[in-house]
Amino acid sequence: MFNIVLVEPQIPPNTGTIGRLCVNLGATLHLVKPLGFDIDDKAVKRAGLDYWKELDLVVWESFEAFLETHPIGAHTYMATTKTDKLYFDVGFEKGDYILFGSETKGIDEAVLLAHPKQCITIPMGAKGRSLNLGISVGIVLYEALRQNYDGFEKIIIPNTLES
Repeated sequence: MFNIVLVEPQIPPNTGTIGRLCVNLGATLHLVKPLGFDIDDKAVKRAGLDYWKELDLVVWESFEAFLETHPIGAHTYMATTKTDKLYFDVGFEKGDYILFGSETKGIDEAVLLAHPKQCITIPMGAKGRSLNLGISVGIVLYEALRQNYDGFEKIIIPNTLES
């Protein structure tokens, strides 16, 4: 449905949580090296629980390698605190690529400056600098789903409450 791209993630539980989120929403997770952990790290798998084996995962050797195959264009968005363009003002489409930088550095500022129309942000109060990466991905990915919910394959769980 969507493509979540983590550029040089550093914290294993964040990546595991995001992997679990991607499985639940039918999104592909792209991890761009260098990673701040081993992909087989117990913390990644613990946060991803048993979902990790179901994950549609693509690992890229570098950001340059990712960009050679998926250049930044109209269907690419980059989450950053360095813009005023709000994520909910974007018209997401199925198949879009949504990029998130590392927990410590974000996405390279030169890339952001070269593509300002593709930058999006999550509003925060004056005292906040940033949000947890897993929370940020969840916020933006669920907005993208909300905008494209028609046709979303829901998992049917027997014996659920009826409205």
